[in-house]
Amino acid sequence: MASADTTAGELQRRLGRNVRAWRKAHGLSQEALAEHVGTSRPYMSAIERGQHSVGPGVVERLAEGMGVPVTELLAE
Repeated sequence: MASADTTAGELQRRLGRNVRAWRKAHGLSQEALAEHVGTSRPYMSAIERGQHSVGPGVVERLAEGMGVPVTELLAE
């Protein structure tokens, strides 16, 4: 879980790493995951690279589409 001193940038990068790891472990392309969660492949790519700030709604939609708790997406 994120600590109080974790920066927004670090959370973005952590989210991206965790999404990418989950996607690869499940044998999905960025395009397939993006379609499944209702976003575009370029947006998914930016999320995975930690280059796009995402709001709570997007994090929730990712977690729901991936079948994982939000805390798993933000875990170290």
